[in-house]
Amino acid sequence: MPTFEITAASAADIGLMADWAAAEGWNPGRTDGSAFFAADPHGFLIGRLDGEPVACVSVVRYGTDFGFLGFYITQPSLRGQGYGIQLWRAGMARLAGRNVGLDGVVAQQENYRKSGFRSAWNNIRYEGTPAADTPAPAGVTLVDARTLPFDQLAAYDRRFFPAPRDSFLATWIAAPQRTPLAAVRDGELQGLAVLRACREASRIGPVHADSPEVAGALVGALAATVPGEPVSIDVPDINKPAVHLMERLGLAPSFETARMYTGPLPETDQAGMYGVTSLELG
Repeated sequence: MPTFEITAASAADIGLMADWAAAEGWNPGRTDGSAFFAADPHGFLIGRLDGEPVACVSVVRYGTDFGFLGFYITQPSLRGQGYGIQLWRAGMARLAGRNVGLDGVVAQQENYRKSGFRSAWNNIRYEGTPAADTPAPAGVTLVDARTLPFDQLAAYDRRFFPAPRDSFLATWIAAPQRTPLAAVRDGELQGLAVLRACREASRIGPVHADSPEVAGALVGALAATVPGEPVSIDVPDINKPAVHLMERLGLAPSFETARMYTGPLPETDQAGMYGVTSLELG
């Protein structure tokens, strides 16, 4: 009988997981691996069949009571043979006792419901080349986020995420092939967004902002760093002004997931969430 073994993923395994995600059309960032590892070095599991990697999942712990599941992939030729569900159970055991979130593709959402997840909203990937000129509102300046005190960035990010994630955020904004911008008025943060190079369209996430005007300015400025190239943003459809902004910018829906949780909807600033950080890690 074949031997199926589940272990913590290595850095090389995470690179392989990104390749598998790309094959699924998820378009992961080219340098996301270091930030993923910083979030939770033991939060990535790989399933090997007779020593060969065939399945994976990320089950990252945040704080003391929140976790996020992603990268749930079994190689297509081995689906339906029980390897994926073994990995799923191992991952959920690692997150036992926590409110667990995930972004579920349409084909798997019913299975996730059977496992105790409930839909909170849909994340719609809007993609294209922004057409509108969106200057920053009066008094707001856009600056390289890396020039600001990190504690200020982390405190702002905490408004929009269910748990502290300082190690992840620090690596996310500093990793290669990305541009982090902050919107500042009178020394106070009004917005934060990060563009990262991907295999296809560059992805912008997070997009946190105190108004649609600030969000539009951040998206426009980041898109201008890759002139003529498409960008994509995973927008929570629960935030109607965010959806309207994407339409006004001329971006079109291209992909959809459902944000789901096992527990209550986390208390976050939903009105300021114009784009989630990552479908893989929340």
